[in-house]
Amino acid sequence: MRTLHAFFPAAAAATFGCLLTAPVAFASEDDKLNLNAEAGKTTETAAGASGGSIVRTILGLVVVLGVIYGLHWVLKQVKAAKDTGETGESLENIATLNLGTNRSLHLVRVGGEIVLLGAAEHQVTPIRRYSEAEAYSLGLLEPPSMTLASLEAEVETPKGLMNLLRAKTVVK
Repeated sequence: MRTLHAFFPAAAAATFGCLLTAPVAFASEDDKLNLNAEAGKTTETAAGASGGSIVRTILGLVVVLGVIYGLHWVLKQVKAAKDTGETGESLENIATLNLGTNRSLHLVRVGGEIVLLGAAEHQVTPIRRYSEAEAYSLGLLEPPSMTLASLEAEVETPKGLMNLLRAKTVVK
């Protein structure tokens, strides 16, 4: 429903652009003959009429740019609606391993659990479920990143003679 509301401004702009096409395209044969007869008049009248054609050209350019901007906006709205609708907050793809044509293993976080899924051409099969503690102990997940305090503690205690010399000689 949301994408339908986003479609209406672009459709209105496209319709308005079509209505502003050159009137000569919709003229009858008699009108076209009159236009050809007027083309033989002096250059003074042609110079005076060129101001209107410039305005019409600029107006047409503005309409075309408006249609392009409208389509860009509509496509951006549709993409945003798709992106938020597909992914949930509780699902996260951790890793994927391709086993062959149309066969793969997926490690997926579902809430507080880690699930190993086997995906084939026509089915998805859960193979095993792990708790987060099990996944960390088995090495399926990397441990949480180190905090700033733990990094500072490592820097303060250099290990080995070369690291001790570097710590003493490097300008901070």
